[in-house]
Order: sequence, then C-alpha cells, then structure tokens
Amino acid sequence: MLENELKSELCGIAVITFAILGLVSLFTHAVGAVGQFLNQCLSVAAGQGKLLLPALFFLLGIKIIRERSKIKLDTQVIGTALLMFLILSFIHLSIPVGASFNAGQKGAGGGILGAAGSYLLLKYFDITGSYIILSSLMIISIVLLTKLPVSRLCSLLGRYSGTAVKKAYNKIADFIFIEVEEGKEKPPETKNTKANTLIINNSENTPVFLPSPLIQGKKSGGETPIINSEAQINTLSEKTGRTKAKQQPINSSPTSDDKTFCLPPTSLLNWKKTREHTVTDREVNEKIRVLEETLASFGINVRVTQVTIGPAITRYEIQPPVGVKLSRIIGLSDDLSLALAASHVRIEAPIPGKAAIGIEVPNKEISTVHLKELVESKEFGSASSKIAVALGKDISGTPIVTDLSQMPHLLIAGATGSGKSVCINTMVASILFKATPEEVKIILIDPKMVELTNYNGIPHLITPVVTNPKKASGILHWAVKEMEQRYDLFAAVGARDIIRYNKMQAELQKQFNEDEFPAGSVDATQTLNSNGTLPLILIIIDELSDLMMIAPAEVEDSICRLAQMARAAGIHLVLATQRPSVDVITGLIKANIPSRISFAVSSQMDSRTILDTGGAEKLLGRGDMLFFPVGSSKPARIQGAFLADKDTENLVSFLKEQAQPNYNPDMANVAEEENISFFEQDDNLLPQAVQLFIEQGNASVSMLQRRFHIGYARAARLVDIMEQRGIVGSFEGSKPRSILMTLEQFQQSFKQI
Repeated sequence: MLENELKSELCGIAVITFAILGLVSLFTHAVGAVGQFLNQCLSVAAGQGKLLLPALFFLLGIKIIRERSKIKLDTQVIGTALLMFLILSFIHLSIPVGASFNAGQKGAGGGILGAAGSYLLLKYFDITGSYIILSSLMIISIVLLTKLPVSRLCSLLGRYSGTAVKKAYNKIADFIFIEVEEGKEKPPETKNTKANTLIINNSENTPVFLPSPLIQGKKSGGETPIINSEAQINTLSEKTGRTKAKQQPINSSPTSDDKTFCLPPTSLLNWKKTREHTVTDREVNEKIRVLEETLASFGINVRVTQVTIGPAITRYEIQPPVGVKLSRIIGLSDDLSLALAASHVRIEAPIPGKAAIGIEVPNKEISTVHLKELVESKEFGSASSKIAVALGKDISGTPIVTDLSQMPHLLIAGATGSGKSVCINTMVASILFKATPEEVKIILIDPKMVELTNYNGIPHLITPVVTNPKKASGILHWAVKEMEQRYDLFAAVGARDIIRYNKMQAELQKQFNEDEFPAGSVDATQTLNSNGTLPLILIIIDELSDLMMIAPAEVEDSICRLAQMARAAGIHLVLATQRPSVDVITGLIKANIPSRISFAVSSQMDSRTILDTGGAEKLLGRGDMLFFPVGSSKPARIQGAFLADKDTENLVSFLKEQAQPNYNPDMANVAEEENISFFEQDDNLLPQAVQLFIEQGNASVSMLQRRFHIGYARAARLVDIMEQRGIVGSFEGSKPRSILMTLEQFQQSFKQI
C-alpha cells in the first residue's frame, strides 16, 4: 500500500515538474534545448492557448498526489480537459476552414487541437452554429468540473455578480461625493480656449500649449506652460506628458500682430465612426474553396495559408508547390476573376518579405477611410515632419502616413473619377493640420479652376491659387530663382541644407536672447540675422498636362531643375495628371521624381508609364491606389482617405479666421513677366521672324512653320511675343494678323538686325 502511495507521489511530482518546465519555457530560453522543444510542442498543440496545457498538467499532478493512487478518469478530469479543448476550439474559430490546420501547425489560433475542433464545427454547423454548440458544451464541462447543477451555478453567479456590482457602485458614489466636496472652487476658465489645438504666438518667447493627444511627437524642452492651477498642471501632465517649446523667428513676416495662430482641431471634420460593411467568414471560406478548386483545375495544387481583409480588397496568400513557376499563376488572373465573379483580380507575386503569393480580390462594398480617422491616429500624431501627409490605409487596415520631405517629390496619375483630386485635397489638409504658415508655404496651381480654388485666402499661400497656365510657367521659374537664392544663402553661412540653416538661426536667436555675442564669423552672423528662418515651400500642380500643352520645354526645364536640386533648399513638388502619357510625363521628369502614386488607369501602358510596372489598370477606383515611394522594391496597395467638401470648407473658414494671407508682392508681377522673358531669352528666331512678317506684310503661325521648319508651339509663342511687343496685331479669325511696325522701327527698337 505504502509502495503504491510512494509511486503516486513520485508520478505526481514528475507531472508537476513537467508542467513547470513547460511553463518556464514559454517565457524564457533558460531551460535549454529541452525547453525549446517543449515550447515548440506546446505552441503547435495549443497555439495562443499554450498556457492552458501546463496548467492542466499541474492540476493533474496535484490530483495524483492528493489521491495517492493512479489517476482515474472521473468527471472532474473529463470536465477540465473538455473545457480546455473547447477554449482552444473557440480561439481557432476566427481562422477560415481552408487555412485552419496550416495555421495551427504554425502556432496560430488554438493550435492543432483548436484546429481539429473548429474544423469539425465549421464544417457541419457554420460559424453561428459553432458558437452555440461551443457555449452548450462549455456549460456541460463546467457542470462536470464543479459537480454542481446548472441552477446552483446560476444562483452562485448571480450572487457574486450582485456583490461585485454593489461594491463598484459604492466606490463610484464615494468618488463622486469626494470630488464634489473638493471641487467647490473651480479654476477660472480662460476665453478662446479650444480643444485639440496647438497655440503659437508670433511674438518672441511665447509658450507652445499642447493639450491635445492628437499631436504625439518627442517631448520638447523649455519652460513650463502657462497654467492657472495645480490641478490643471496634473491634468496636462497626465494627458500629454509635454512641456512647451519656444517659437523660433521666421523669415516671412507674421500673419497678424496681436493674434495667436491655432492649428485646426479635428472636430472640424464631420465624421463619426460607424459600423462598416465587413467580409463575413462564410464569404471568405467560399472564396478560399473557389480559389483552391480553380487553381487545382489548372494543375496547381495549393492551399490558402492566410487571409487579410482590407477596406477595399481581401488578400488570400498561397504558397505555390515546388517546381511551379510564378508566371503560371500570374497568367491565371483573368480565369480567377471569372471563377470568383470579381471585376478585377490582382496577383502580387511574390509578396515582399514573404515566401507567398498574394491574390487580391475586391470586396463587395468598399469601406470608406475618412481623413479624421487618420489624423487622429498614432502614426500621424507621432510624425515629426511638418509636411507629413495621411494617404489612407493598407490592406491590413494600418494607417499609412508618409513624409514628403523624404520622397522628396511626388508624381500622381489616375483617370477621371479614380480619386486623384481627393488625394491632393487630403494631402493639403494633412499639412494644414500639422504646420503653421511660418513653417510651410504652399503654391497651388490648378489649371482646371475647380479643384484647389477653394483654398484661396488661407494664410499658408504665397500667392493666390494659380489658374492661368502661362502664369504657372512663370511661377515655376520664380521657384527656380528662389532655390538658387537659398543655396547662395546656405553657402554664405556654411549650411548644407535648410534644416542646418534653420538650426543655426535658432542657435543665433538663443544667443541674442541671452545677451551673448554670437560665435562664428561676423559675415555669417549678419547674414543669418538679416534673413531669419526659412519656411518649407510645397508646390502642387493639379493638372500637369495643361501646362505641358502651353509651354512644354519651359515647364519641363523648371520641373527638372527643381526636382534635381530643390530638396536641400526645402522646396518640394507634387505633380498630378489624369493623362499619364509620355508627352506629359517625359523621361526627364520620371528620372528626377522617383516617388509615384497611381490610381486606376485605362491601360497597362499607362500603368507602366507612371509606375514602370503593370497593375494600376486593375485598380477599383474610388481611392484605390498603388503607392511606390523611393527605395521600395514594389508598390503598396492603399485605400485612399476621403475628405468631404463640407470638411474642406470648415477647415478653410477656420484658417481664414486665424490670419490673413501674406502674399509675396513680387509674385503677381513677376509671373507673367518671367513667362514672356523666359520665352525670349532662348529663342534666336525672333529677329528673323519679325523681318519675315514685315517683308511679307502679314503674319501667321503657319508661315513661320513653313519657312523655318519649326513646330506649331514654337511658332505660336513667337507670334504671341510679337503681339506683346506691339509688332503684330491681334487675332482676327481666318484673316492674317496686321503688321504694326516698319523694319526701320524694329531695327531702332531692338538693334538686333
């Protein structure tokens, strides 16, 4: 008898030791090779519920020691084992049937045990029936484990629940009573205080007040914010963990003298989170079955290993068998579209960073991604760049926030109605939520006169929204000159780029504030002191093709110069077009703008023009895009953010109330003058063309084309220059233009012939 009891105790100790080893191996590698083996076995067996197995063995060992006999399969043992098995099956129900066992072998869900239970349940009862069956079996297992009837269990549950609710109610009541008693004296409320705003004063040494959890960056040093009471100090420290920073001087003059500038709050965007349409498990399982059967009919036996549901598409990942070329699977995209009854099926082979192929199937309904959701996200709040933009969400639903300063220029293309203009609006709005007018200046060029004109009057603009294509060419030439002037300024003070230059400005201002003589050369100090900090300049062109039709050579030259050199000067380009042909997006422009975004286009040729690869012709529209930033090996599929017209109006109205725009006084006159002089300085045919018209007695564009063998664009520019100079008359329909100057007058005026 004693020998049997000793054996039982030794057996129980061995089982408990095994349970402890397994438990420790899940959290550390200090158990050696045996621990790694146990960890792997537990993960494969129970997946995310692997902690349950060591607990089961531990309880089993305790029972063996207490009973001092061989373990019997009584109701408690059966109930405990059954309950744990049901929990693992419950965990595994979220994984589709087709990928159930593959996921279990990789330690996902409830492991192999959970996969076995969920597979049987889903196969015969579907998802809703499975939950009902599992709930019933769990109640049975609890009854077996506790040996208590259901009525007794319900009464105990009600008693403990009532006690817990009563205790919680008493604590809440005590807390409210104390707060009311202690809160008789309220701190004085300040006027014009708005939530979710970043308040920046234009005067020197003004504190920055950051009460909003929206903007989450690094903690800025400096003095303590101006707060009225100790309670407010504690509240601010708990909510934001921030202190204020000093406002640095800027190159541009303040937008207002006595008024602080507040960054717009996200409450301006009218959107409330609603329940969007989601893909059901039944739909996913059906698509998995169709995919596997269709590929098997072509001799490719694969299994779906993972499913990712996004706002617009669902990606099914498959691992091709050894010896199957990727091109065979890629060539079946149309056949898969037919089998799945989908408009377009895009195949990504392989998925970057994975040994798998992604088959992207459109959802029945596209879930709208609102800009407010992205602006309030952690990714956008933690972005330190002032020109960080919220693009949308990727396939897994993760917010995508990119920094324009790292691109450093962006090319956007897409057919009408694909979401291109909405994307540009979300970019502008993202920057307006991040930057003050002293930090970022914007130039908007909108030849279509309908997309960006509603931003007229915001304080971030250097000039009103440009709608004249001829004037836009002069604006680009002005930007080239501004870039050259900035580089001259950098060379004078020994700065490599705008970041270093503004940092030197901040250090100089700090030394002046502390009444210290600035270190460094006198010339550099004078240059820094006379110019101030420089803002970033963002140039957005909504329709590049209109500019290329009017002045292709001049526009291309300016864009290429800016794209090659303007990054260090703090000038960035965003070019958009709905016609991504080679005469609009030339080779020079593509070579100098490496970051691209493509929305839905009409043909694979257009997709290759913008992305250098196909795929954009299979996009769905309504914001569905391929984002190809510099440094990436393949484009990423993103569902773009949506910004309603009403939200734009609210944002613009808020900014107009904050400050008036401080337009550059030289821009209005320089633009057209630069446009004309830019045409003249490189065209040596002007004197010969004038002499030809004077000798013939009339003027026409076709005459110049025939005589000098030039194109229509150049000939038309020459005639426009002559009209501006008063050499020829205005256009009169089919009649030739009249000559207003003699040869002697022309020679006397220009002295070139």
